[in-house]
Amino acid sequence: MRVTLLHVEGCPSRDVAEGRLREALAVLGYDVQVEAVLVGTPQEADAWGFHGSPSVLVDGRDPFAAEGAAVGLSCRLYPTPDGLRGSPTVDQLVEALRSS
Repeated sequence: MRVTLLHVEGCPSRDVAEGRLREALAVLGYDVQVEAVLVGTPQEADAWGFHGSPSVLVDGRDPFAAEGAAVGLSCRLYPTPDGLRGSPTVDQLVEALRSS
């Protein structure tokens, strides 16, 4: 399994997302490295299919992307049980990782 955390420079949610992602991987007992990738240009956003910062890719696929979601350099919000947040919850990440 390959896990990538895409982000833009200065993203305020990057560290929270990375911490939750590492926690979700630990919950599942997955010994997987998280590759953090800075997305800095519209061309890079297009190449990655980047739906905003931060984005988690599991084996190159964004499990949280809504069909038809815009690609580009922007912040991203995730629907969580507590409303819109800058990162999925640990439970949401566990489910996304388990399903991949």
